Amino acid sequence: MTDRTANLLGALGLAVADRIGEAARQTLNHAGETPAALVVIGYGLGPSNDQLRRILGLSHPGCVRLVDRLVADGLVERREGHDRRAIALHLTPQGDALREALLKERLAMIRPVLEPLTSDEEQTLAALLHKLLASLPATDLERCTLCRLCDNGVCTDCPIPAEFRTAAPKP
Repeated sequence: MTDRTANLLGALGLAVADRIGEAARQTLNHAGETPAALVVIGYGLGPSNDQLRRILGLSHPGCVRLVDRLVADGLVERREGHDRRAIALHLTPQGDALREALLKERLAMIRPVLEPLTSDEEQTLAALLHKLLASLPATDLERCTLCRLCDNGVCTDCPIPAEFRTAAPKP
């Protein structure tokens, strides 16, 4: 039974990932790590290029190119970092609006997957997902990477406590 369950979970995971990718393409007209970069930067903690690079799993030059494109598109701005040695990345108002649209569309694309469930089944699934996510052995970097497309405004009891992704949700 475990192999069958794992196989079903893998298929569902791909279906959800495909829907999230489609939401990103529809909202941003970009694929790759652009959506995740907007979400992570939008947590409001002012990540450095190096922090963003590690979370997204990019090379240094790849992250610099991504950030340069986001800055050129008017979505991200560079500010002085906490220790003056690094810059801090922040969304512009345009970037914040695009991030919010992306997160809204992401949830809209995932919700239909849950429609066949009753309210009780959905609550059970939520509890099981919480339990599974909380059990993943992960470093803070791995946790941040896992949450790189999460909407911290709807996840009020995150099972993945990672220092970087715990920015307060926007009102």
